Amino acid sequence: MTPLDQPLDVETWSGKDRHDENFPVGSVVIAPRYRAPIHAYYNFARNADDIADSPLLAAEDKVARLDVMEDVLLGRRDSGSRSALALRASLAETGVDPVHATDLLKAFRQDATKLRYGTIDELYDYCQYSAAPVGRYVLDLHGESHQTWASSDALCTALQILNHLQDCGKDLAQLDRCYLPQVFLDHFGAAVDDLRLSAETPALRRVFVTLLDRVNRLNHAAEDLPRLVRNRRLRVETAIICGLARRLQRRLTHGDPLAGRVKLTRPDAVSAVLASISSLF
Repeated sequence: MTPLDQPLDVETWSGKDRHDENFPVGSVVIAPRYRAPIHAYYNFARNADDIADSPLLAAEDKVARLDVMEDVLLGRRDSGSRSALALRASLAETGVDPVHATDLLKAFRQDATKLRYGTIDELYDYCQYSAAPVGRYVLDLHGESHQTWASSDALCTALQILNHLQDCGKDLAQLDRCYLPQVFLDHFGAAVDDLRLSAETPALRRVFVTLLDRVNRLNHAAEDLPRLVRNRRLRVETAIICGLARRLQRRLTHGDPLAGRVKLTRPDAVSAVLASISSLF
């Protein structure tokens, strides 16, 4: 099926929204004039992600639907994706480069066709398209310097890998997809099918700890981001997100993602807000 053969609206919805994420998405901390553009970008990303993660669609159908979203976003067609049409209007108003959205689509097309990752570098490369564009979009929307990108990329990559660890069992069960690098599994004597168990094995725990060590390094690399951001409200938001990433890393260090979803709690959020405020003032 080609993109032109697609139905009127290619989008599929999982039921998740921005309140289900590990980090705030255009929260009240952000200046009001930036919230609607951030929400438009998130809705686009959410719908594309839902297509890529649908257990009901074939890989070629997913790619075709994502192609329609890109066509609508870039003005090559005017129907087929409401979220892409809304983001197109938002980008025209704000002047932000659509590359931060088209890069996401590259990652989601990869999700439709690539089910295993051999090395950590393969995973990092994926995160450059699946995660880094999110931070870059928000920074560009606020007119921040591209000098902030390196720290933002580190933070977004950390959050992406943490999410992979949270959902490792579900990803394999529902999509036959595994983001854990095969070299780590081989080194510690673990297997992809171990993720189908109801609890982690000692070998899987060592794989998780190795990835969490990488996340720890990324979190350290992200520490400068709040100080580099000029917009005061965005500075607070990024400090909160950095704090949430560190807290989720610690929870996964001590929690088993196969036994139950390891996630942040409301006290984690409150503590991250308070810590961010005290660190900036």
